[in-house]
Amino acid sequence: MRDFGVGIGLLGRGFRIVLSDPRLLLRGALPALLTTLLLAGAVVGLAVGVDDLVAWATPFADDWSGTWRGLFRTALGVGVVVGAVALSVVLFAAVALIVGGPFYESIAEEVEDRELGGVPGAQRIGFARSAWIGVRDGLRLVLLALLWAVLLFALGFIPVFGQTVVPVLSVVVGAWLLAVELTAIPFVRRGRSLKERRRALRTRRGLVLGMAVPVYLLCLVPLLALVVFPAAFAGGTLLAGKLVAPGADPAPREGFPR
Repeated sequence: MRDFGVGIGLLGRGFRIVLSDPRLLLRGALPALLTTLLLAGAVVGLAVGVDDLVAWATPFADDWSGTWRGLFRTALGVGVVVGAVALSVVLFAAVALIVGGPFYESIAEEVEDRELGGVPGAQRIGFARSAWIGVRDGLRLVLLALLWAVLLFALGFIPVFGQTVVPVLSVVVGAWLLAVELTAIPFVRRGRSLKERRRALRTRRGLVLGMAVPVYLLCLVPLLALVVFPAAFAGGTLLAGKLVAPGADPAPREGFPR
């Protein structure tokens, strides 16, 4: 629990950093705004057409009684929309980092210089490489999120367990995947691959979740992500600084494109 509290403290420091510097806040909010508009439009479109989608996907229910068919398809439709909203939080981070890679790289550099004394031998990422890394890592994480979503959706039908444990698991899984995204640029600047990043995060699970769980929950509130995401990225930069040992070999290990 102590590590969890330290993780919350890292997020608090992230808020302090961006709220005390309007330039950093604006730099981080612009890509987040564009991403919010794109994903909100997609989720609203899905919600509008979910009845037709569910009916198309469940032709076997056409012969059921009206009551059971309606209950089944309504529950499935709600599950699809809820799952899409949960997935959109993870996807939000991936898309925002693709759209605003240079913005977030500059934020990472400033946070590292101010709070961590800089990163010796830090790599310059640039837009093309950050976009490639964002797309590649984002696709991997979205596939993981989809697999978890299917599993948790099925577990949700278990009485009591589905209404108590599954929602908590959903938040934990979503927060973990979000943390992997939030620490992408700071780790790449240190020459660390996705595999190394995930291994480092697993060494301090409480710390990672302490930072990421509040971010995940706050990002579920529309438009709040415009402030939360820049602060979360600053917190993720601080988190990466704690997880990568000072003086570790910064030699590039993540080629482009690979």
